[in-house]
Amino acid sequence: MPKPPLLVVCPPNHYVLRNLQTIQDLATIQVGSELSFLEREAPNAEIILYSGLAGKTATLQEIWPFTKRVRWIHSLSAGVEKIIFPELIESPVVLTNARGVFKRSLAEFAVLGILYFSKRVRRLVENQRSHHWDDFSVDMLPGKIMGVVGYGEIGRECAGLAKALGVKIFAVRRRPERNGEDSLADRVFSPAELEEMLRQIDFLVAAAPLTPETHHMLSDREFEAMKPSAMVVNVGRGPVIDEAALIRALQNKRVAAAALDVFEEEPLPESSPLWDMENVLISPHCTDRTRDPDWLDLSAQAFLENFHRFINGQELQNVVDKKAGY
Repeated sequence: MPKPPLLVVCPPNHYVLRNLQTIQDLATIQVGSELSFLEREAPNAEIILYSGLAGKTATLQEIWPFTKRVRWIHSLSAGVEKIIFPELIESPVVLTNARGVFKRSLAEFAVLGILYFSKRVRRLVENQRSHHWDDFSVDMLPGKIMGVVGYGEIGRECAGLAKALGVKIFAVRRRPERNGEDSLADRVFSPAELEEMLRQIDFLVAAAPLTPETHHMLSDREFEAMKPSAMVVNVGRGPVIDEAALIRALQNKRVAAAALDVFEEEPLPESSPLWDMENVLISPHCTDRTRDPDWLDLSAQAFLENFHRFINGQELQNVVDKKAGY
């Protein structure tokens, strides 16, 4: 069987490329990040591996006009809202992504945020720093309710970790009837029932992909529906939450706290009020950047699993619904 031409859109010296050594005899591999190089190599490529996360490169849309034979594109990132465009959507080219690769670390951050505020960790640290013995009350988690918006790979992983701590799970799904045999969710709501769910929960976890339908789906009206004691976690995409509305809700004590890994503008501007809020925990979009195992190695391994499926004529995993945007 002839070796399929693989075009890797990545800086040529990036460490993530070490993962491709295992397939160097199975594919004809070309690696580059400059548009002039990619223009020259794209017409031959049957597979494109788009690194995105691994340094600055030409965009997929810039490369697209030069692709003639491409059958499959894989993104090392889970979010694809920045790389899809009308021509790709309408084409027969299969797009896959890193859906689920980073779910465990993101779920750990979600639980960290919940415990951080439930156990009043900031106060613990400040008391320790000042050598101050200040005994106070903290919350327990059993019986509390987590509401998950975006009940996919990440949302379910968050639910699984929280469930182990005694937290009840509510979830919003676009098609609640698909919940099937899921044993994690105690109750599933449709998008039209979002506010009904929000009124009952103690922790809101936003894990939804960014699409036109999810942009600012959590805004003033939704925060007004929540308990003043509730906290917000975002481990999905920044613009799913209307950040200005969240800041107002925190300032006006409409919600109690927020643990945020993603933001509408990144890096978060120095002028953002979020930096100085004691009821906010900020991660600079790095909670999925694990060291051991390395996060990009994990993502590359997911591509390699799909590569072997591709050359063996098997169905690919993590196929993106290009029209839905995830």
